[in-house]
Amino acid sequence: MKDFKYYTPTEVVFGEQSEEQVAQLVKKYGGTKVLVHYGGKSAERSGLLDKICGLLKEGDIDYVKLGGVVPNPRLSKAQEGIELCRWEGVDFILAVGGGSVIDSAKCIAYGVPYLGDVWDFYLGKASATEMLPVACVLTIPAAGSEMSEASVITNEEGDVKLGYSNDLSRPKFAIMNPRRTFTLPPYQTAAGVTDMMMHTMERYFTKDDDMDLTTDIAEAILRRMKTAVYDVMKDPENYRQRAQIMWGGSVAHNGLTGCGVSDDWATHQLEHELSGMFDVTHGAGLAAIWPSWARYVMHENLNRFVRFAVNVMDVPNDFTDPETTALKGIEAMERFYHDIGMPVNIKELIGRDITDEEIKEMTRKCSRDYTATCGQFKILKADDMEAIYKMARG
Repeated sequence: MKDFKYYTPTEVVFGEQSEEQVAQLVKKYGGTKVLVHYGGKSAERSGLLDKICGLLKEGDIDYVKLGGVVPNPRLSKAQEGIELCRWEGVDFILAVGGGSVIDSAKCIAYGVPYLGDVWDFYLGKASATEMLPVACVLTIPAAGSEMSEASVITNEEGDVKLGYSNDLSRPKFAIMNPRRTFTLPPYQTAAGVTDMMMHTMERYFTKDDDMDLTTDIAEAILRRMKTAVYDVMKDPENYRQRAQIMWGGSVAHNGLTGCGVSDDWATHQLEHELSGMFDVTHGAGLAAIWPSWARYVMHENLNRFVRFAVNVMDVPNDFTDPETTALKGIEAMERFYHDIGMPVNIKELIGRDITDEEIKEMTRKCSRDYTATCGQFKILKADDMEAIYKMARG
């Protein structure tokens, strides 16, 4: 068991009328001039953006707006936000949307007080010591950015997607109303659940087998998300199950499922190159990579894959043949992905065969020009990364 620090300062306001408290929450955390940051037209069409802005106005809180965040949020949009915040004297950033919007908001918040290029943080050239406070009104449960210390940004120059983690960026508050997720398309819902399950699995697949409570919590989250996503696929306005998913995304990535264990994150790092090169949906990219990663590394701790198969995927345990049980668990996960409309290889993800040259380019980027490894469950060198990409090509 590893020593650990568990830090979750975000105030969560969860429920059907939760957004009504936005103005008082902004004031509570010191905001006087707010950047309302959001994505596309859905925030406007739903009426949520107008409602949030109206509530801020009623609370005598000045604000400016910046929309246009896209999936795999772009550095250029964050740089636009940094300049806007400096010009307008913004002292608080409120993200209205999902993980992409929240990650973009965090990037802006890092950049406003920083004298250099905000991309320095993502390259590992600098570490943030101050930033503007960030909060969110969550509309797409998936990334867990509403309670996490992480943000991921894509730099269009070179199609490079990188993450940066710093506890300073944990949102001051997160407003969560499950009704705001009723209109999410099935594909987006499924990709979101895949992402939150992977946040749990990146911590679950570990060589640290002695933190039983953390493992029990992780398995409960994974089983609950499976049940919930099946139910909302049948009934998109199932409030009870939409609530499970919304809360599940936060619990999966606020650090709870990593207490006392080493986490991995290789699947995420491998997928970032898929997103960077092909601009695919992040959750779908994770589904396309994970089965190949799992088969490649499972012998590092076969018992953990057996436990996953039995306790999460309901595979009968063949005590005489643990490898077969583990493989059946991976196969069961692939069936689950197909059931909810997710791909299980790169060909299914991008709709064509990936070339050897594209695999080599993703390998080069993932290994930082062959200088870096990724993962902890099995430390992956560049040749391992290339092998997994080839296994996942379909």
